[in-house]
Amino acid sequence: MFDLDEAFKEIQRGCVEIIDEKRVKELLTSYLKNGETFYVKAGFDPTAPDLHLGHTVLIQKLALFQKYGGIVQFIIGDFTGMIGDPTGKNETRKKLDKKSVLENAKSYKEQVFMILDPKKTEVLFNSKWIDELGASGMLELTTTFNVARMLEREDFDKRYKSQTPISISEFLYPLLQGYDSVVLKSDIELGGTDQKFNLLMGRTLQRSYNVGKEQAVLMMPLLEGLDGINKMSKSLNNYIGVTEDANSMFGKILSINDSLMWRYYELLSTKTLDDIRVLKENVRVGFLHPKVAKEQLAMEIIERFHNEEKAKIAKEEFNNIHKQNLLPTDIESFELDGPIWIAKALVDAKLEPSTSNARRDIKQGAVKIDQVKISDEQLQLQSGTYILQVGKRKFANVKVK
Repeated sequence: MFDLDEAFKEIQRGCVEIIDEKRVKELLTSYLKNGETFYVKAGFDPTAPDLHLGHTVLIQKLALFQKYGGIVQFIIGDFTGMIGDPTGKNETRKKLDKKSVLENAKSYKEQVFMILDPKKTEVLFNSKWIDELGASGMLELTTTFNVARMLEREDFDKRYKSQTPISISEFLYPLLQGYDSVVLKSDIELGGTDQKFNLLMGRTLQRSYNVGKEQAVLMMPLLEGLDGINKMSKSLNNYIGVTEDANSMFGKILSINDSLMWRYYELLSTKTLDDIRVLKENVRVGFLHPKVAKEQLAMEIIERFHNEEKAKIAKEEFNNIHKQNLLPTDIESFELDGPIWIAKALVDAKLEPSTSNARRDIKQGAVKIDQVKISDEQLQLQSGTYILQVGKRKFANVKVK
């Protein structure tokens, strides 16, 4: 069926930490010997309408567990999403309205099955059991954890010491995430490294509510965005969305630096680690150009979210543009302090006479960043190097510090 050691090695790939490895191996062994399935949980608050490659690091790990007997509990936090996860925040998050949460949740449901096996996935909305919890149940839940322990959490501790407000609802967030594991009797929960406090809450509450099991916890790293510094995020505009067109995906992947490429290979590719090591060595000794390795990565990712034909067309389109020398060789370079508003960057790079002109050209689709047309006139450029273009003839190489 499968080799236990090899299966666990695949599960460990890219992980930062696994809490209760013994439990994970026991679950794999039970499936291998007796065909007993187990439950693997991951929660996503639908705070934006689309998933990006950073989200798929976790989703691909869920898909891997499905190969080895896991039934995925894909939790859409339609209730907790309205509170807002305080993790890593230095201020209280703005709450989302129910309509926005439900619209975003619908998109999530459609997109996750680009990766997950629908037959081995339960898509669940946590409002179902939290609504049933009621006021008395919520009060009982709050008695399972004290304020002193809640303030041990790093972001809460920092805010408390700096006298930055913390709402009571934010204390409820980790409790409600942990309560999901109580209701669902989850065996394993996956999350990012920034979620450790919340993930461990599931183990704590399973003990408090005498569930009869304690979930293992598996933490994945946060994928860096295109800038190679910050985590992939729509708000930082350093992301690759899973619903982006193939040409845009290809161009963005080809734009990442060489060292970041190997990070993407480890966390996003389905190639074995041995295959990736061979590929990396071939690049190191000069047998393979880094661009070719990036092209292979881009092709694999585009095939996953589109198809092989679109991947081939995207590659041809990208190469044709560069073969035709559509970018001039004598582009003037500028260094700007960031983050910087795109309209101001266009003015400082001498591509536009004023920010109002820049905004107008953006609205008309005349502005490109790294050959990708943009439409967001409020865009903030983070640290990194960009080729800004207005129309067909005006270019600037901009380094944002």
